[in-house]
Amino acid sequence: MPLVALCFFVEGRLHSSDFARWSALGIFVFASITDFFDGYLARAWKQTSTIGRMLDPIADKLLVSTCLLLLAADPAKTIAGWSLWAAIIILCREILVSGLREYLAELKVSVPVSQLAKWKTTAQMVALAFLLAGPAGEKILPYTTEIGIGLLWISAILTLYTGWDYFRAGLKHVMD
Repeated sequence: MPLVALCFFVEGRLHSSDFARWSALGIFVFASITDFFDGYLARAWKQTSTIGRMLDPIADKLLVSTCLLLLAADPAKTIAGWSLWAAIIILCREILVSGLREYLAELKVSVPVSQLAKWKTTAQMVALAFLLAGPAGEKILPYTTEIGIGLLWISAILTLYTGWDYFRAGLKHVMD
């Protein structure tokens, strides 16, 4: 995450450097792919752990949140206007669900990650990849930013739905 942020700092200093955009995208994609394979291999080899189940979603949230904030502050206005609401929805849900999970953990209640929540994370990662490419990506694939914004809104809708699922499941335990 610090390396992705550094790329945005460099891009700002170099005034919209394509190299910085591609570097940020490369680091992000590498982090996303290794995150996927880490979880996949841990489950396949039955090497899951309590700390891994706790840290993996935190790492996902940090990566997504860092990128959303960088893109919202981006001078190229990658995420701006109404698209900021999609980013706000995603950030708020991630914070609220993390708080709920922490509270439920104190009650010794585990809320498993749903398959739809995994798809939500995948949609977020793909959207952010398009948005990180941003103006540099437009030179290779027209409408790169627009595709990213569309996927960000799909992610926001999935985020609302999965957030509601977690709160419904959590409320059952809170009310007891």
